[in-house]
Amino acid sequence: MKALLGAVALFAAALIGRPGGVNDAAITGEGYPARLSEFGFFTDLAARMPAQGLFRYDLDTPLFSDYAAKERYIYLPAGARAKYDPDGPLDLPVGAALVKTFGYPVDGRFKPLETRVLLHRAGGWVPIPYVWNAEGSDADIRRAGTRIPVAFVDPSGERHAISYAVPNQNQCKDCHGLAGRVTPIGIKAHYLNHGGQLEKMLAAGMLDRLPPDAPRVARWDDQAAPLDARARAWLEINCAHCHNPRGAASNSGLFLDLARTDPEQRGLFKRPTAAGRGAGTRDFDIVPGVPDASILLYRMESTDPGIAMPELGRATVHKEGVALVRQWIESMPKSAPGR
Repeated sequence: MKALLGAVALFAAALIGRPGGVNDAAITGEGYPARLSEFGFFTDLAARMPAQGLFRYDLDTPLFSDYAAKERYIYLPAGARAKYDPDGPLDLPVGAALVKTFGYPVDGRFKPLETRVLLHRAGGWVPIPYVWNAEGSDADIRRAGTRIPVAFVDPSGERHAISYAVPNQNQCKDCHGLAGRVTPIGIKAHYLNHGGQLEKMLAAGMLDRLPPDAPRVARWDDQAAPLDARARAWLEINCAHCHNPRGAASNSGLFLDLARTDPEQRGLFKRPTAAGRGAGTRDFDIVPGVPDASILLYRMESTDPGIAMPELGRATVHKEGVALVRQWIESMPKSAPGR
Protein backbone atom coordinates (compact mmCIF):
# COMPACT_ATOMS: atom_id res chain seq x y z
CA MET A 1 0.00 0.00 0.00
CA LYS A 2 2.81 2.42 0.89
CA ALA A 3 4.46 1.74 -2.45
CA LEU A 4 1.17 2.44 -4.25
CA LEU A 5 0.61 5.70 -2.37
CA GLY A 6 4.18 6.71 -3.07
CA ALA A 7 3.71 6.07 -6.78
CA VAL A 8 0.52 8.15 -6.78
CA ALA A 9 2.29 10.99 -4.99
CA LEU A 10 5.18 10.96 -7.46
CA PHE A 11 2.77 10.90 -10.41
CA ALA A 12 0.73 13.71 -8.85
CA ALA A 13 3.88 15.77 -8.37
CA ALA A 14 4.63 15.36 -12.06
CA LEU A 15 1.17 16.68 -12.88
CA ILE A 16 1.41 19.88 -10.84
CA GLY A 17 4.03 21.53 -12.96
CA ARG A 18 7.73 22.26 -12.93
CA PRO A 19 9.54 24.80 -10.77
CA GLY A 20 8.94 28.29 -12.00
CA GLY A 21 7.74 31.62 -10.77
CA VAL A 22 3.99 32.12 -10.98
CA ASN A 23 3.30 35.80 -10.41
CA ASP A 24 0.99 35.61 -7.40
CA ALA A 25 0.73 39.41 -7.29
CA ALA A 26 -0.78 39.40 -10.81
CA ILE A 27 -3.48 37.03 -9.58
CA THR A 28 -4.43 38.84 -6.37
CA GLY A 29 -3.58 42.45 -7.24
CA GLU A 30 -5.62 45.08 -9.01
CA GLY A 31 -5.66 45.58 -12.76
CA TYR A 32 -5.24 43.16 -15.61
CA PRO A 33 -1.90 42.01 -17.06
CA ALA A 34 -1.62 42.89 -20.74
CA ARG A 35 -0.21 39.48 -21.69
CA LEU A 36 -0.74 35.95 -20.49
CA SER A 37 3.02 35.53 -20.01
CA GLU A 38 2.97 38.06 -17.18
CA PHE A 39 1.23 35.55 -14.92
CA GLY A 40 4.06 33.02 -15.21
CA PHE A 41 1.61 30.12 -15.42
CA PHE A 42 3.91 28.37 -17.91
CA THR A 43 7.68 27.94 -17.77
CA ASP A 44 7.64 27.57 -21.57
CA LEU A 45 4.62 29.48 -22.83
CA ALA A 46 4.87 28.41 -26.47
CA ALA A 47 4.87 24.77 -25.37
CA ARG A 48 2.40 25.56 -22.54
CA MET A 49 4.66 23.79 -20.02
CA PRO A 50 2.96 24.37 -16.65
CA ALA A 51 4.82 25.99 -13.78
CA GLN A 52 4.90 24.58 -10.28
CA GLY A 53 1.54 24.74 -8.54
CA LEU A 54 -0.53 24.04 -11.66
CA PHE A 55 -2.54 20.82 -11.88
CA ARG A 56 -3.88 19.71 -15.24
CA TYR A 57 -7.37 18.24 -15.19
CA ASP A 58 -10.23 17.30 -17.46
CA LEU A 59 -13.93 16.59 -17.14
CA ASP A 60 -15.73 13.32 -17.82
CA THR A 61 -18.48 15.29 -19.58
CA PRO A 62 -17.17 18.69 -20.75
CA LEU A 63 -18.96 21.78 -22.02
CA PHE A 64 -19.35 21.83 -25.80
CA SER A 65 -17.56 24.80 -27.43
CA ASP A 66 -17.69 24.43 -31.21
CA TYR A 67 -15.66 21.21 -31.05
CA ALA A 68 -12.68 23.11 -29.62
CA ALA A 69 -10.13 21.12 -27.64
CA LYS A 70 -9.28 22.47 -24.19
CA GLU A 71 -6.33 22.38 -21.82
CA ARG A 72 -7.41 23.03 -18.21
CA TYR A 73 -5.31 23.84 -15.14
CA ILE A 74 -5.94 24.64 -11.49
CA TYR A 75 -3.32 26.83 -9.82
CA LEU A 76 -2.96 27.01 -6.06
CA PRO A 77 -0.39 29.18 -4.29
CA ALA A 78 2.30 27.40 -2.26
CA GLY A 79 0.91 25.60 0.79
CA ALA A 80 -2.74 26.19 -0.14
CA ARG A 81 -5.39 23.50 -0.44
CA ALA A 82 -8.76 23.30 -2.11
CA LYS A 83 -11.66 22.39 0.16
CA TYR A 84 -13.70 19.41 -0.94
CA ASP A 85 -17.41 20.02 -1.56
CA PRO A 86 -19.69 17.12 -2.52
CA ASP A 87 -22.20 19.35 -4.32
CA GLY A 88 -20.69 22.63 -5.51
CA PRO A 89 -17.32 23.56 -7.00
CA LEU A 90 -14.19 22.84 -4.97
CA ASP A 91 -13.62 25.80 -2.64
CA LEU A 92 -10.39 27.37 -3.87
CA PRO A 93 -8.55 29.93 -1.72
CA VAL A 94 -7.81 33.54 -2.60
CA GLY A 95 -4.76 33.49 -4.85
CA ALA A 96 -5.98 30.48 -6.83
CA ALA A 97 -6.54 30.58 -10.58
CA LEU A 98 -8.24 28.50 -13.24
CA VAL A 99 -6.53 28.53 -16.63
CA LYS A 100 -8.33 27.15 -19.70
CA THR A 101 -6.89 27.26 -23.22
CA PHE A 102 -9.11 26.65 -26.26
CA GLY A 103 -7.76 25.58 -29.63
CA TYR A 104 -7.96 23.28 -32.64
CA PRO A 105 -5.58 20.74 -34.19
CA VAL A 106 -3.52 22.13 -37.05
CA ASP A 107 -1.17 19.74 -38.88
CA GLY A 108 -1.58 17.27 -36.05
CA ARG A 109 -0.70 19.75 -33.31
CA PHE A 110 -2.85 21.73 -30.90
CA LYS A 111 -2.98 25.40 -31.93
CA PRO A 112 -4.18 27.68 -29.11
CA LEU A 113 -6.73 30.38 -29.92
CA GLU A 114 -7.61 31.84 -26.55
CA THR A 115 -6.95 31.33 -22.86
CA ARG A 116 -9.54 32.29 -20.28
CA VAL A 117 -8.38 32.78 -16.71
CA LEU A 118 -10.46 33.00 -13.54
CA LEU A 119 -8.55 34.74 -10.76
CA HIS A 120 -9.62 34.42 -7.14
CA ARG A 121 -9.05 37.85 -5.63
CA ALA A 122 -10.08 39.16 -2.24
CA GLY A 123 -13.29 40.58 -3.72
CA GLY A 124 -14.23 37.38 -5.55
CA TRP A 125 -13.54 35.65 -8.84
CA VAL A 126 -12.46 37.78 -11.83
CA PRO A 127 -12.62 36.45 -15.43
CA ILE A 128 -10.23 37.68 -18.13
CA PRO A 129 -9.90 36.46 -21.77
CA TYR A 130 -6.58 36.41 -23.66
CA VAL A 131 -6.11 35.81 -27.41
CA TRP A 132 -3.00 34.11 -28.74
CA ASN A 133 -0.84 35.72 -31.41
CA ALA A 134 -0.29 34.05 -34.79
CA GLU A 135 3.10 32.68 -33.70
CA GLY A 136 1.66 31.03 -30.61
CA SER A 137 4.29 32.70 -28.44
CA ASP A 138 1.98 34.73 -26.16
CA ALA A 139 -1.60 35.87 -25.73
CA ASP A 140 -2.88 39.43 -25.40
CA ILE A 141 -5.73 40.59 -23.20
CA ARG A 142 -9.09 41.08 -24.95
CA ARG A 143 -11.47 42.42 -22.31
CA ALA A 144 -13.90 43.44 -25.07
CA GLY A 145 -13.76 40.00 -26.67
CA THR A 146 -13.21 39.40 -30.37
CA ARG A 147 -13.98 37.05 -33.23
CA ILE A 148 -11.52 34.74 -34.97
CA PRO A 149 -12.12 32.94 -38.28
CA VAL A 150 -11.63 29.22 -37.71
CA ALA A 151 -11.80 26.21 -40.01
CA PHE A 152 -11.93 22.68 -38.62
CA VAL A 153 -13.24 19.17 -39.25
CA ASP A 154 -15.66 17.70 -36.71
CA PRO A 155 -15.56 14.05 -35.54
CA SER A 156 -17.96 12.98 -38.31
CA GLY A 157 -15.66 14.41 -40.98
CA GLU A 158 -17.79 17.46 -41.74
CA ARG A 159 -15.84 20.64 -42.46
CA HIS A 160 -16.75 23.89 -40.74
CA ALA A 161 -15.70 27.51 -41.25
CA ILE A 162 -16.97 29.67 -38.41
CA SER A 163 -16.49 33.03 -36.75
CA TYR A 164 -15.24 31.81 -33.38
CA ALA A 165 -16.38 34.07 -30.55
CA VAL A 166 -14.08 35.01 -27.68
CA PRO A 167 -16.46 36.38 -25.01
CA ASN A 168 -15.99 39.79 -23.52
CA GLN A 169 -15.36 40.06 -19.81
CA ASN A 170 -18.99 40.78 -18.99
CA GLN A 171 -20.22 37.84 -21.07
CA CYS A 172 -18.12 35.54 -18.90
CA LYS A 173 -20.47 36.49 -16.08
CA ASP A 174 -23.48 35.26 -18.08
CA CYS A 175 -22.37 31.66 -17.60
CA HIS A 176 -20.24 32.00 -14.46
CA GLY A 177 -22.73 34.14 -12.57
CA LEU A 178 -24.45 32.48 -9.63
CA ALA A 179 -26.68 34.61 -7.41
CA GLY A 180 -24.93 37.69 -8.78
CA ARG A 181 -21.37 36.48 -8.13
CA VAL A 182 -18.84 34.99 -10.54
CA THR A 183 -18.12 31.36 -9.66
CA PRO A 184 -16.27 28.45 -11.30
CA ILE A 185 -18.36 25.86 -13.15
CA GLY A 186 -16.33 22.79 -14.07
CA ILE A 187 -14.37 22.02 -10.89
CA LYS A 188 -17.11 20.11 -9.12
CA ALA A 189 -16.05 16.84 -7.52
CA HIS A 190 -18.39 14.75 -9.67
CA TYR A 191 -16.87 16.17 -12.88
CA LEU A 192 -13.30 15.55 -11.67
CA ASN A 193 -13.81 12.15 -10.06
CA HIS A 194 -12.36 9.95 -12.78
CA GLY A 195 -8.91 8.75 -13.74
CA GLY A 196 -7.74 9.22 -10.17
CA GLN A 197 -7.65 13.01 -10.51
CA LEU A 198 -8.99 13.78 -7.04
CA GLU A 199 -6.68 11.16 -5.52
CA LYS A 200 -3.72 12.82 -7.22
CA MET A 201 -4.72 16.23 -5.94
CA LEU A 202 -5.02 14.80 -2.44
CA ALA A 203 -1.61 13.10 -2.69
CA ALA A 204 -0.06 16.33 -3.93
CA GLY A 205 -1.43 18.27 -0.95
CA MET A 206 -3.81 20.29 -3.11
CA LEU A 207 -7.06 18.91 -1.62
CA ASP A 208 -8.00 18.88 2.06
CA ARG A 209 -9.93 15.61 2.05
CA LEU A 210 -11.56 13.03 -0.20
CA PRO A 211 -14.32 10.78 1.16
CA PRO A 212 -14.63 7.28 -0.29
CA ASP A 213 -18.15 8.02 -1.53
CA ALA A 214 -17.21 11.08 -3.59
CA PRO A 215 -19.85 11.49 -6.34
CA ARG A 216 -19.27 10.74 -10.00
CA VAL A 217 -21.00 11.84 -13.18
CA ALA A 218 -21.53 9.76 -16.31
CA ARG A 219 -19.42 10.32 -19.38
CA TRP A 220 -21.84 11.55 -22.05
CA ASP A 221 -20.38 9.38 -24.83
CA ASP A 222 -19.89 6.19 -22.79
CA GLN A 223 -22.29 3.76 -24.43
CA ALA A 224 -21.96 1.43 -21.45
CA ALA A 225 -23.43 4.01 -19.08
CA PRO A 226 -27.20 4.42 -18.63
CA LEU A 227 -28.82 6.67 -21.23
CA ASP A 228 -30.59 8.80 -18.61
CA ALA A 229 -27.33 9.45 -16.72
CA ARG A 230 -25.47 10.39 -19.91
CA ALA A 231 -28.13 12.76 -21.21
CA ARG A 232 -28.61 14.48 -17.87
CA ALA A 233 -24.84 14.86 -17.47
CA TRP A 234 -24.68 16.56 -20.89
CA LEU A 235 -27.56 18.87 -20.01
CA GLU A 236 -26.09 19.77 -16.63
CA ILE A 237 -22.64 20.82 -17.89
CA ASN A 238 -24.01 22.62 -20.95
CA CYS A 239 -27.14 24.19 -19.49
CA ALA A 240 -27.42 24.03 -15.71
CA HIS A 241 -24.97 26.86 -14.98
CA CYS A 242 -27.87 29.11 -16.11
CA HIS A 243 -30.82 26.74 -15.65
CA ASN A 244 -30.76 26.41 -11.88
CA PRO A 245 -32.65 28.24 -9.11
CA ARG A 246 -29.81 30.77 -8.64
CA GLY A 247 -28.62 31.04 -12.24
CA ALA A 248 -29.25 33.54 -15.02
CA ALA A 249 -32.23 31.50 -16.27
CA SER A 250 -33.82 31.00 -12.85
CA ASN A 251 -37.00 32.78 -13.98
CA SER A 252 -37.53 30.13 -16.68
CA GLY A 253 -38.43 27.51 -14.09
CA LEU A 254 -36.48 24.94 -16.17
CA PHE A 255 -33.75 23.49 -13.96
CA LEU A 256 -31.33 21.01 -15.52
CA ASP A 257 -28.96 20.27 -12.66
CA LEU A 258 -28.51 16.62 -11.75
CA ALA A 259 -29.94 17.14 -8.26
CA ARG A 260 -33.36 18.05 -9.72
CA THR A 261 -36.03 15.37 -9.20
CA ASP A 262 -39.30 17.18 -10.00
CA PRO A 263 -40.28 16.11 -13.56
CA GLU A 264 -41.85 19.45 -14.49
CA GLN A 265 -38.86 21.45 -13.26
CA ARG A 266 -36.72 19.17 -15.44
CA GLY A 267 -38.91 20.13 -18.42
CA LEU A 268 -41.38 17.29 -18.80
CA PHE A 269 -44.65 18.82 -20.04
CA LYS A 270 -43.43 22.18 -18.80
CA ARG A 271 -44.67 25.21 -20.71
CA PRO A 272 -42.14 28.01 -21.31
CA THR A 273 -42.50 31.09 -19.13
CA ALA A 274 -41.97 33.39 -22.13
CA ALA A 275 -43.22 32.10 -25.46
CA GLY A 276 -41.77 33.45 -28.69
CA ARG A 277 -39.43 32.46 -31.48
CA GLY A 278 -37.46 30.35 -29.03
CA ALA A 279 -40.37 27.95 -28.69
CA GLY A 280 -41.14 27.68 -32.39
CA THR A 281 -44.56 26.07 -32.67
CA ARG A 282 -43.96 23.71 -29.74
CA ASP A 283 -45.81 23.86 -26.45
CA PHE A 284 -43.59 22.06 -23.93
CA ASP A 285 -39.89 21.98 -23.09
CA ILE A 286 -39.90 18.18 -23.21
CA VAL A 287 -42.67 15.98 -24.56
CA PRO A 288 -41.87 12.44 -23.38
CA GLY A 289 -41.37 10.10 -26.31
CA VAL A 290 -41.68 12.90 -28.90
CA PRO A 291 -38.39 14.77 -29.42
CA ASP A 292 -39.68 16.71 -32.44
CA ALA A 293 -42.39 18.26 -30.25
CA SER A 294 -39.88 19.30 -27.55
CA ILE A 295 -38.67 22.91 -27.30
CA LEU A 296 -35.43 21.74 -25.67
CA LEU A 297 -34.33 19.89 -28.78
CA TYR A 298 -35.58 22.63 -31.12
CA ARG A 299 -33.26 25.12 -29.43
CA MET A 300 -30.31 22.71 -29.30
CA GLU A 301 -30.62 22.11 -33.06
CA SER A 302 -30.58 25.82 -33.95
CA THR A 303 -27.73 28.26 -34.51
CA ASP A 304 -30.08 31.26 -34.81
CA PRO A 305 -29.00 33.73 -32.07
CA GLY A 306 -32.63 34.28 -31.06
CA ILE A 307 -33.36 30.58 -30.70
CA ALA A 308 -30.16 28.67 -30.00
CA MET A 309 -29.41 27.26 -26.59
CA PRO A 310 -26.94 27.51 -25.04
CA GLU A 311 -26.93 31.16 -26.09
CA LEU A 312 -23.16 31.69 -25.87
CA GLY A 313 -20.11 29.69 -26.79
CA ARG A 314 -21.18 28.00 -30.00
CA ALA A 315 -21.70 28.75 -33.67
CA THR A 316 -22.27 25.10 -34.55
CA VAL A 317 -24.64 22.36 -33.42
CA HIS A 318 -23.22 19.59 -31.27
CA LYS A 319 -24.59 16.82 -33.46
CA GLU A 320 -23.57 14.05 -31.09
CA GLY A 321 -25.12 15.85 -28.10
CA VAL A 322 -28.33 16.43 -30.03
CA ALA A 323 -28.45 12.75 -30.99
CA LEU A 324 -27.99 11.78 -27.33
CA VAL A 325 -30.79 14.04 -26.06
CA ARG A 326 -33.05 12.96 -28.93
CA GLN A 327 -32.51 9.31 -28.01
CA TRP A 328 -33.15 10.14 -24.34
CA ILE A 329 -36.48 11.85 -25.04
CA GLU A 330 -37.53 9.06 -27.42
CA SER A 331 -36.85 6.53 -24.66
CA MET A 332 -39.36 8.19 -22.29
CA PRO A 333 -42.79 6.54 -22.08
CA LYS A 334 -45.33 8.59 -23.99
CA SER A 335 -48.04 10.15 -21.88
CA ALA A 336 -50.41 13.12 -21.81
CA PRO A 337 -49.90 16.36 -19.85
CA GLY A 338 -50.92 16.05 -16.22
CA ARG A 339 -50.63 12.26 -16.20
